[in-house]
Amino acid sequence: MEGRLSRVRAAMAESNVDQLLLSIGSDLPYLTGYRAMPLERLTMAVVGASGPVTLVVPRLEAPRVDAREPGFLDVVPWDETDDPVALVADVVGTAGRVALGDETWSTFLLQLQDSLAEAQFVAASPLMAQVRIIKDDGELTALRLSAHAADRVADRLAATVFSNRSERDLAAMVGAMLLEEGCDAVSFVIVASGPNSASPHHEPGERVIQGGDAVIVDFGGSVRGYHSDTTRTFHVGEPPARFTRMHDVVEEAQRAGVAAVETGVTAQSVDRAARSVINEAGFGDYFIHRTGHGIGLDVHETPYIVEGNDLQLAPGMTFSVEPGIYVPGEFGVRIEDIVAVVDEGADRLNISDRSVRIVG
Repeated sequence: MEGRLSRVRAAMAESNVDQLLLSIGSDLPYLTGYRAMPLERLTMAVVGASGPVTLVVPRLEAPRVDAREPGFLDVVPWDETDDPVALVADVVGTAGRVALGDETWSTFLLQLQDSLAEAQFVAASPLMAQVRIIKDDGELTALRLSAHAADRVADRLAATVFSNRSERDLAAMVGAMLLEEGCDAVSFVIVASGPNSASPHHEPGERVIQGGDAVIVDFGGSVRGYHSDTTRTFHVGEPPARFTRMHDVVEEAQRAGVAAVETGVTAQSVDRAARSVINEAGFGDYFIHRTGHGIGLDVHETPYIVEGNDLQLAPGMTFSVEPGIYVPGEFGVRIEDIVAVVDEGADRLNISDRSVRIVG
């Protein structure tokens, strides 16, 4: 935590930020080890240029704070009759430029703006993103463990009977498998069958999976707070030639995207590599989302692998490569792995089979 705090303070100095305020969301546990519950009660860390981090926290939540590192955290519990915004304002003092965490409730922002009328408020996300975007060895280990747990689930699904189960039931099975395979928590599960598979973020419902369905299963869990996110596309029974063709194109596009990952290339170049394969195959109009997103303490974080992002990739960055084709009213195909940028290119954290999985 001390090393992270030093890097955050260096970024603050570079951005001319006097005080950094972090509330709910992943920036707070990244810096302090404490994840605040998303309550109507204010929790806020105040980070200045030096000294301990002040954590203003509801008294009933204070027992959850691990403040064992001497001099690192100054925990300030507040009672139900206290004004926590006033407590934060007192710690901030006369700061001229204040960076506020993106997920802070707007009601607290408005109150802080009233209490700190002379301060200039800016978003903390650019500052925190440049620190969090490079994962250290411990973070990479947690991401790898999480990815491999998801891989084991994908392998188990290949031996599972899909037909005559509802999407919701299969999603519940996937969640249970993630916990059985070593995840601390389930991050999300998407099961999209038949025509629903043409909706990238379909929410599992009561539709019963049938023979002849394409089924996209997109899921992830977390280990030590770090998430996995993988997608495999299954087919109930022998697939038709059109499905096989589309799956082959997506698989080739995914390989091309991963192969394009190198230190120093831009994020958009990875998107272009994957997208060009789909465009050349004539399915470009059906690839309707970016090629990938960063992953860590959040399922979606920087860097975003999308046209227009000229950020240069560097070792320690982790993100998904997940091209897809979605034909409305028919079916969709998506293949997704998490990769880490290394000196030699891309290290796939997911290693499960990406070929068409035919299930019963």
